Amino acid sequence: MTTIRSPLQNSHSLTCLLIHSFTHPLIPPSTPYSSTHPSNMTTLPKTLEEAIEQAKVSTQAAIEDGYKRVQVEIVFPELKIMPIAAQFLEPFEALGEKLRVYFTDAGAAALARRDWGEKPFAIRGLSDMRSEIQPEEELLLFVEPSSVEVNEVEQLCQQAGDRAVVLLNPKMEDIVTIGIGYAGRQLRERFLKQFDAAYYLQPIEGAAILRAYPSPWQVWVEKAEDDYELAGEFPQKPNSEMIEGLLLGTAETEEATAEPATSSRPAQRKGILSSLQQFLRALSQ
Repeated sequence: MTTIRSPLQNSHSLTCLLIHSFTHPLIPPSTPYSSTHPSNMTTLPKTLEEAIEQAKVSTQAAIEDGYKRVQVEIVFPELKIMPIAAQFLEPFEALGEKLRVYFTDAGAAALARRDWGEKPFAIRGLSDMRSEIQPEEELLLFVEPSSVEVNEVEQLCQQAGDRAVVLLNPKMEDIVTIGIGYAGRQLRERFLKQFDAAYYLQPIEGAAILRAYPSPWQVWVEKAEDDYELAGEFPQKPNSEMIEGLLLGTAETEEATAEPATSSRPAQRKGILSSLQQFLRALSQ
């Protein structure tokens, strides 16, 4: 496993139960794979490999608990999805022909088939002639679908019925910037409301947002270089105002308890964005 100096560092553990109303019945599906259900103790991953491992375990647990529509998001800029998808799929390969993987276009699907070698499951582009869901298939995985393909993805999800569907790193938040109108935004919002977050990880300035099923949403705040602590938990994804409140509260606490500085110059601390740049450089090597 590649060791990377990451902006993400393990800190306090969390013990909690998910407080969330389900929109889908909790009927565990019958699948040939099994996983060790994750404990309710969540820590911030230190490496990309750890984040992918958390995502795999959380997704398996969510599906086993009856979720039929889940999404996984590792929100790092310029992240290459092909190796992420290959690692993420490892525990699901036991499904064999009961698994189908979709890429946004035939070229990406062909590249995956070439790089991954022979696989027991179908790998197709959304517009491939052989993109139809087969009767024996139980799990569909869409790799990095964007707002451009939301219509096609939704149609396939409707055909999937009660089969489990996973969106891996969907890119549907940019629907306004690419010029799609009000009707398109409504379609995207209606579609995404069907999905629950099995895993979410996003570093931001001075903090990180984490959700790893079955734990609730968490905000981890940077205390020092490579040192984060759990600052808050939420039943839903926290908005910018919630995160800002946590950061301000943490800063006020630090100021109240800090010892007098020996210099008038403020201490320089490596921010999460500069750490992330180093992290991404390491990934590209």
